[in-house]
Order: sequence, then structure tokens, then C-alpha cells
Amino acid sequence: MNAILQCLCSVSPLVEYFLSGKYVTALQKDCSEVTTAFAYLMTDMWLGDSDCVSPEIFLSALGSLYPVFLKKTQQDAQEFLIYVLNELHEALKKHCGRRAYEKRSAPRSCRKVVASETSIITRLFEGQLNYRITCLKCETCTNKNEVFTVLSLPIPSEYECSLQDCLQCFFQQDTLTWNNQIHCSFCESKQETAVRTTVSKAPKIIVFHLKRFDIQGTVKRKLRTEILYPLTNLDLTPYICPIFRKHPKYNLCAVVNHFGDLDGGHYTAFCKNSVTQAWYSFDDTRVSEIPDTSVQTATAYLLFYSCQPFSMPIQKHRS
Repeated sequence: MNAILQCLCSVSPLVEYFLSGKYVTALQKDCSEVTTAFAYLMTDMWLGDSDCVSPEIFLSALGSLYPVFLKKTQQDAQEFLIYVLNELHEALKKHCGRRAYEKRSAPRSCRKVVASETSIITRLFEGQLNYRITCLKCETCTNKNEVFTVLSLPIPSEYECSLQDCLQCFFQQDTLTWNNQIHCSFCESKQETAVRTTVSKAPKIIVFHLKRFDIQGTVKRKLRTEILYPLTNLDLTPYICPIFRKHPKYNLCAVVNHFGDLDGGHYTAFCKNSVTQAWYSFDDTRVSEIPDTSVQTATAYLLFYSCQPFSMPIQKHRS
């Protein structure tokens, strides 16, 4: 919890949203205790007078919805992050109309308006993958879209690799055969297919989850591969659809580290402060400034990247 909250509290656009009080008008009739507690926590961390802040109220609110997080056993940081983002989105979402085409060649009058839900969470963290599915018999192509907030990347090597290696492994074309065949509407039967994945919508904040686990039969083990990741200028150009390459380069803003095995261990966080532009290590009650060279670590589990540099969050008072 500490590691994830420190990372979220280092995302300046998210902090500024809550410091400005915009969340108050965005909340639904049934006030979300999780969102309110999160907002107070953000305010205390950035504007409070205390040297330390307790997230007890936030944990209690989230734990009332997901009791598993109140247990003393270790929980997965990635799952905790997804639950927090989902709860914040559900409380802050609002409906809006967006125009979509029935078909790509449809005239303007054939546009249809579909309902979508947006929030500060979707505006910052939500991306979209496009799967281009090609039947290897008739070569008919279809497209399927999938929304994501965290991208789980496979680790292709046991000892050392780069983040780009992980990305290339994730986005490489797959051929689905045998029991994995997909039904082709043109052939009217299951066929071998080729699937190509690209990013059709790149989020402003992209979170990579490094899948540090390997399952062989009934045996599970943690992968301790050292993954080399850049602190600046991560280029996602090869994986983003050409027409959506608005901000293809990303800078690292936070890291969640995991020490230990699959069933137990310890989490810490590295976060870049938007005010001092320095990196800090958060290890429960121990907080210390660290050099840029220490941010690269073999224990990295979650990587937070931003396509735009962060500035100091400003508290905007409402009239």
C-alpha cells in the first residue's frame, strides 16, 4: 500500500486534480469514502504540516470493500493499484457522448453517438490496444480493441534483458493454432490465425507490470531477471499506430520494487519529486534521496512512465 500510494502521489496531474477540489463536484450522490479518504491523504502529503501521514482511514475505507487487503498476508501491488484506480474511476466517472462510425466508409450522417465514461483516471491512465486478427486461410482481417490501465509484460530472458526486449516480446505477432484457433466468420469455421497487437490509444501515464513469475506444471517461481529500463526517452513509436503517435516518448516517474518470493517479501518505491526533480526512496518509514544511478534496480516490479514532464502541483482555490 505504501509503495503504490507514494507512486500515485508523485503523479502531479492526479495530485493537482485532488488539491483543486474538482473531485468534490465529480463525486456521485453516494459519496465514495475511498475517494474522499484518498483526497485527504493527497492533501496531507503535499500540504500538511506533519513529517509523516497515516493512511489508516484510506485503508479502512478500501478494506471495507475488499477485506483481503486488511489481512496480514502479502498482497500483490499490481492488484492493489488496479483496485484503487477502479474505485477512484467509479466514484468520479461521468457520462459523455462521443461520435463513432458504424463503418469506416459511412457518410457523416451515419455517425452514431455512444455513451462513454470518463474520469481523471481514464484521462491519465487509460490506454487502448488494437488486435488485428488475420485468418491464415482466407486472409480476412478483423480488429478488436481492448482497454487497459496496466500493461503486463512477459520477461523473455532469465538473467538480463531490456524493457524494449519485453515490449518486443509482448507486441510480436502471434500465430494461433490447434486448440487456440479462432472462428472465422468468412470461412464459418475455426482457422489458424495471426494476431498483431498495437497501441491504438497511448495513455499519458503508462504503467508496466513486469511478470516476474514462471509456472511450469505445478511449480511456481519468481523471475529475478535484471531488466534494464531507461529513465528518459522511452520510445514507444514502434508499438503505437502511426496516426496516434502524438507523444511517443516517455520519462520514468516512479518504480515499485519487490524483494522476496512469490508468497512473501517486501515492497519499496522510488519516486521522482516534481518540485525538486530529485529521486527519493520510500521504504515504509524510511525516506531518503537517491542518485539517478540507483533508480535502475533488479528488483523493479512496476514502472510508471509519463509522456509529459511533471510540474509542481498547484492548489487552485474554487470561487
